[in-house]
Amino acid sequence: MMGYVTQIMLFVAGVVAASALFALLEIEIEGNDGWAARLPTWRYQSRWTRRLLGARPITGYHLYFHLFVLVLAHLPYLLALVPPTLATELRIIAFILLFWVLEDFLWFVFNPAYGVRRFRRDAIWWHADSWWGFMPRDYWVFTPLAIASFIASSFVR
Repeated sequence: MMGYVTQIMLFVAGVVAASALFALLEIEIEGNDGWAARLPTWRYQSRWTRRLLGARPITGYHLYFHLFVLVLAHLPYLLALVPPTLATELRIIAFILLFWVLEDFLWFVFNPAYGVRRFRRDAIWWHADSWWGFMPRDYWVFTPLAIASFIASSFVR
């Protein structure tokens, strides 16, 4: 059986690799314009989406990408490689949450139009309404949830 530290290292390496590749793909698709600003996709915004997403509308582009990652992360179940268990589902949830936080941040790091220097509230309209301290609210909320989900996966079956 693999040691816990090795599990963590492989998990983190997998999240980083997947997030980096996805961020690079998204930069190729969106270019300098974040949140699908110039893509031919539908957008929906209401008072409920503004409460959840701030200034960001729901876009077809983002909805389908999120659903794609959700299905892909559950592929081990769908291919009958592992039985569905609470522990596995918690690990998948941890992966998905960390994946989206890291992918979003790496989009800025790798994007020549932004970089780390422009990772600021005033430079990113789609995160401006929900910016806490030095990063978006989503990072503050989803990172601890992901870590808690990963840790919890070690204590259940």
